[in-house]
Amino acid sequence: MRGRCRTGRRRTAWGRRVGAWHSRPAVAVRVGAAAVVLGTTAAVGPGQAAAAGEVSGTPSPYAFADGAQRVEGARSTGEAAPLKPGGIYRSSLPSSGKVSYRLDLDAATNAYVSATAVPSPGSTVSVIDGVKVTVQDAEGNTCSDDTASFGAARSPHPIAAWGRRETGRPLCEKAGAYFVSVERVDPDGEGSSPDAWDLELVAMTEPQVAGTEATGAPGTWNSATPQPLQGEPQRRKGGAGFNGATPVDQGVWQDDIRPGQTLFYQVPVDWGQQVSVTAELGSSDSDGTGYVSNALDLDLYNPARGRVADVGVGYDGGQKSGSLPPLPPVDHANRYAATAQVGALRFAGSYYLVAHLSKGVADTFGDGPFVMTLRVRTSGEARGGPEYAGESVPQGVFEVSEQDREAAAEGVAAGDDTAMRTLAVGGIGTGSALLVGLGVWTVVARRRITT
Repeated sequence: MRGRCRTGRRRTAWGRRVGAWHSRPAVAVRVGAAAVVLGTTAAVGPGQAAAAGEVSGTPSPYAFADGAQRVEGARSTGEAAPLKPGGIYRSSLPSSGKVSYRLDLDAATNAYVSATAVPSPGSTVSVIDGVKVTVQDAEGNTCSDDTASFGAARSPHPIAAWGRRETGRPLCEKAGAYFVSVERVDPDGEGSSPDAWDLELVAMTEPQVAGTEATGAPGTWNSATPQPLQGEPQRRKGGAGFNGATPVDQGVWQDDIRPGQTLFYQVPVDWGQQVSVTAELGSSDSDGTGYVSNALDLDLYNPARGRVADVGVGYDGGQKSGSLPPLPPVDHANRYAATAQVGALRFAGSYYLVAHLSKGVADTFGDGPFVMTLRVRTSGEARGGPEYAGESVPQGVFEVSEQDREAAAEGVAAGDDTAMRTLAVGGIGTGSALLVGLGVWTVVARRRITT
């Protein structure tokens, strides 16, 4: 399998790849660019969960994957429950101590596991509090560890850290059991409340490269700070979780965000491409004065939900902006870089933009909403990726398909026909679409009967 885009191949977004989201059975009738759903009510599609929280004025902190399997973290590795590649799991993180899970791996594939920690509503955190993920082999050798913290704003929100088991390294090469431990970073720190947090866990594998591969990171790349993309902003509502992240492509995107809310987007980045993002927070319409450090936090995660880079935007009520640092092109050989930031840009696929507005903004400038603008640029010609000696699990997670590009242009997750139908109907008017759709559906039904 080549790690390149494959035209015409049907591939869904991460949540749909593993059957995490489903719609109820329905009959779809397409009328040009429009369609209607007959017979049953469709399930709420990704991206709509965020809007649901806004109706009550209290946004939900995170939309977990529908159908995620419940798993209990073990205090002892000897009792650790298995995580299977391609699975999405929901668990719980106690306020202190580690919880462990098991990965049963062969000697030929790289494995990745990510833990998204979701503090309970009303909880408080310290500056360095967060979540830590560690992967060890059966002999206790550490394969990797990663920490994600909340930062100076001390605003609790969903954050993710990832673990890696990579073949071709001095340690952690053997087939066998590997253990993933998850823990809080600073549960006893000043301002941290002793709450249990929810966890969403994902595991995936990446095959080895067929033949000879590079063993060093690329030497040079264009590290100049790119100019923010210009253009008229288009409205694109963010999702409420990784699995419901709203697809976007290169462009200027705008949404409303409230204090304490976190919005998720995904952008396809192919082999050889560089991604750059500038985040802007519009001026306040209140009379409040003051300053909130890191009021708007923007994180970039790779397809395995490993953090790549972040930027914090301070806010004093006036228009403010901040940009992610310059990043190298996506390259399989980036994994051999000395810096974690470059190493995280090791595969193509859907990269995630996660924007959080500190709950402290409300204390000075009110509940909003505030206008957020994301200027997303993907530069460089997409090229073929490495020749993999097998398939990733879930399949296609480390590549960009034509369907992914279409989804990013339309703002609807690849394969999400229900959402497409909803958008299409809304575009021409529900009543008109229903009448026209019923007529077309009748004609189609009669033709099927006569044939």
